[in-house]
Amino acid sequence: MRGEQGAKHHHQPEYLPVSQEELESLGIDRPDIILVSGDAYLDHPASATTLLGRSLWDAGYTVAVIPQPDIRNDETFTIFGPPNLFFSVSAGSMDSMVAHYTPARKRRHEDAFSPGGRLLRPDRATLVYTDLIHRIYPDSPIVIGGVEASLRRFAHYDYWSDRIRQSLLADAPADLLIFGMGEQQIISLAEDVVSGKNVKDVHDISGTCWKIAPKKWEEKKEELNGEILEIPSFTQVSNDPLQYIQSHVLISDEQNPFQGRIVLQRHPKTLIIQNPPALPLSTERLDTIYDLPYKRKAHPSYTDPIPALESIRFSVTSHRGCFGNCSFCALAMHQGKIIQSRSHDSVIREIERIARMKEFRGTISDIGGPSANMYGDWCGRWESDGACSERECTTCKSRRTGISKYLSLLSDALAVPGVKHVFIGSGLRYDLIPSDPDIMQQICSHVSGQLKVAPEHISQSVTDLMNKPGPDVFDSFRERFEEVQKRKHPRQYIIPYLMAGHPGCTIQNMIELAEYLKDHYLYTEQVQDFTPTPMTTSTCMYATGINPKTGAKVHVPKGDEKRIQRALLSWRDPAGYDLVREGLRQAGRDDLIGNGPECLIGRSKGQAEHTPGNKKKGKSGRVIGRMTTGSRHQDQ
Repeated sequence: MRGEQGAKHHHQPEYLPVSQEELESLGIDRPDIILVSGDAYLDHPASATTLLGRSLWDAGYTVAVIPQPDIRNDETFTIFGPPNLFFSVSAGSMDSMVAHYTPARKRRHEDAFSPGGRLLRPDRATLVYTDLIHRIYPDSPIVIGGVEASLRRFAHYDYWSDRIRQSLLADAPADLLIFGMGEQQIISLAEDVVSGKNVKDVHDISGTCWKIAPKKWEEKKEELNGEILEIPSFTQVSNDPLQYIQSHVLISDEQNPFQGRIVLQRHPKTLIIQNPPALPLSTERLDTIYDLPYKRKAHPSYTDPIPALESIRFSVTSHRGCFGNCSFCALAMHQGKIIQSRSHDSVIREIERIARMKEFRGTISDIGGPSANMYGDWCGRWESDGACSERECTTCKSRRTGISKYLSLLSDALAVPGVKHVFIGSGLRYDLIPSDPDIMQQICSHVSGQLKVAPEHISQSVTDLMNKPGPDVFDSFRERFEEVQKRKHPRQYIIPYLMAGHPGCTIQNMIELAEYLKDHYLYTEQVQDFTPTPMTTSTCMYATGINPKTGAKVHVPKGDEKRIQRALLSWRDPAGYDLVREGLRQAGRDDLIGNGPECLIGRSKGQAEHTPGNKKKGKSGRVIGRMTTGSRHQDQ
């Protein structure tokens, strides 16, 4: 009987089995569910495969993992045979195309989620894995999920092929797509299959998409509960930018788990139906998931280190969700806008477990989430109606800040025996930090030397399109930060994330940003180029040249202009001197080319005016210090 073995196995294994020998050592002949992933297997709560696998095991189902199967060798897919219930397939922690290619569409040289950093997952990994499994096991149900599937669940603009692609569920021979954080959905699906349902016929789980043949739709829709919203079809959005914009707006409006409608989109051979998003997890449920016995190690079968593990090993997730609504970010489409926070005690228990690890040297690298200081934020509407669609949570007075809870959490984590340092590594929403100097002082006490924030730009017209705070907010924050530095030794520095090439950003805007950095004696060492990833508002602008919120035309930098914009943000880098000069001349800013103190670059190649990273005294005479940006592969 399907699931019969799983019902007897509540005890968590040391590691989820990745071989038949490991499976049999647990007294299991065949797993209920096989998780196939484009990532190496890290037994860490930051890994979706591990979260799902251990959650399923906790629910009584046996699970095996096939990490990074070799697509040239069918045997890597057949080591366990077919599962009792279904295959679950994911490209991994990132969209495989983002993992493999730079914003300039050049092949990356390393995959941080692979042993030795080798490029082991295929392009469009979810589709490739699913095709191979379906060919080998045509009768086995297949479920797809993860970031790649979640954000490609409708017809979407694909930057790497520069065209509109079908829903991944329409392209892949899969039976169901899970979007968002999938613990609830995959356990509910396992329960349904054990009860005798076919995965193809499971159409009532929130947070899932399913498909149906057009000829069967009229009969099926009579059975559905809830209003059905039909959005423009794949054919329509492929041929008409205005239809694509309408589709994007309608999809975005229906991502409320309490009020969202069933959404239908027609494709040439099938209909894609999205159920409303899954309800947010309760604090108690989150605590249960993160209290499971994660090893925080790579599976012992690996001989090469996995680069991603080093930065996350001793980090702790405190919450999920983000209400920031940045235009270039798809978090609202994946994790949702509602903040789901773990309890204080659960986080401390996790840190106590970390402190007992022999490999731990005393530093918790991060306690946070998409934005660290959203922990504990709460609004009464979130529990019954979801986030408001007509106003921003960031500026709404109904939202209660959890900053005191977050700072208390950091303080108590530092008091755990064996812990020497507790840092904020996941970045802060600086516009949400209250003006109280004591709060800034406490935050700075948990900064190793560099505080990560994301102004992205300082031109008001650009930050408006990004849905980010304007330059005045950043200036105010920076001044408060510098005030704290007067009493600190050694001093700390702000690391801002800055972006080039965003829709609406012109060469003149980038010159404005470069002048701002120069005037404030700041400099960037790394720059993030805008990458159009599926389901974001910025990608909609990039694909159509129109702002979906206003209908106004938007300038879209491409080709040489994107390279010029990037070079302007790193104007002191000798490799970009020619591009900087070209940009300045195109914008009619020859006054910035020369050897004077107001110039960005000299008239001939040579050493830059200042050495990047040197501390300079600002106009007030105080030391400002340097700003750098870290590299980001993907904001999803």
